[in-house]
Amino acid sequence: MSMTSDTLRLAFRELNGQRDLRIEFDHASGCFVKRAMLIPCEEDRLVKVTDGSHVYIVDAERVVWVEIG
Repeated sequence: MSMTSDTLRLAFRELNGQRDLRIEFDHASGCFVKRAMLIPCEEDRLVKVTDGSHVYIVDAERVVWVEIG
């Protein structure tokens, strides 16, 4: 079962700039975002997080697991 954008957005709702995010993808290396913040849903419906200087677009269907710490 793959993750949907809506499910991932629910999991990321705790990202308020005070927690770090680590994501592992299938068939690719992972991503680490320090002090991550979830960007509210926009017209494009993409899942986006930011560290304040970069924006990361997350392909929900390729996410294997996440760690929020």
